[in-house]
Amino acid sequence: MKPLKSGGHDDTIPPAVESKLILVHDQNQECPYIDGLTARMPLRLPIGKLDGRGLDALLDRGYRRTGDFVYRTECPACQACEPTRIRVDHFVWSRSLLRVLRRGDAELRIELGPARCDSTRVELFNRHRGLRDLDRGDGPIDALGYRAFLVDSCCPSLELAIYHSQRLISVSVIDVGDRSLSAVYTHFDPDFERYSLGTYAVLKQIEYAVKTERPYVYLGMYVAQNRHLNYKARFVPQQRLIAGVWHDISPAARLPGPSGDQAGLIPEAM
Repeated sequence: MKPLKSGGHDDTIPPAVESKLILVHDQNQECPYIDGLTARMPLRLPIGKLDGRGLDALLDRGYRRTGDFVYRTECPACQACEPTRIRVDHFVWSRSLLRVLRRGDAELRIELGPARCDSTRVELFNRHRGLRDLDRGDGPIDALGYRAFLVDSCCPSLELAIYHSQRLISVSVIDVGDRSLSAVYTHFDPDFERYSLGTYAVLKQIEYAVKTERPYVYLGMYVAQNRHLNYKARFVPQQRLIAGVWHDISPAARLPGPSGDQAGLIPEAM
């Protein structure tokens, strides 16, 4: 793996891919992550399907994917959203994370393949969002909505499906670059919370990145004030994109999160 100097961008990937994005929607909206704030997340369509190298370039610059489109936050008065990634060769397997991994490996079954849409996956998605207060009053989605959000893709993508016996209990959609994996979305059955399925899914993606010699796993946005997003702080050490620069985040210096947990981490001195 080629090392990346602290605070820099990966110079093996071309920034020119941004010039091949077509702006299709740009309007202020209610922030989906912090109540009471206004967000701006322009939606862009790549010209042609992204290859792995092009996806790496966009991820390195803070982009995420939704369906066939990509976006990143460009909010007028807030920088709370921080794209987060793990350097897998630096990742620390703590005892608690190893317990999650071993329990899951002993009792669950993994299938890795193309993203799929069927009634089981749609029901699992809606149940996960409803019971964890993630739907924000939007109500359930149908198969068309599920396919448009997770299965339709402008880049190479995979589905990591987790089974307990023959029952599908978790689905993670993952974008696949030449040098990275990006966790697009994970939904799971809340009845199986003893397996810490969100954490377990991330750990399996880290394992897969190591196996396939990809340096990075992107976890999406870290938002300290959002309890559904600040869990990402437990995967350390990590890097966050702050003001356009990737910063190493130290696992040693921590700040209490909004509920008194250890959600916040302090950037290392550059």
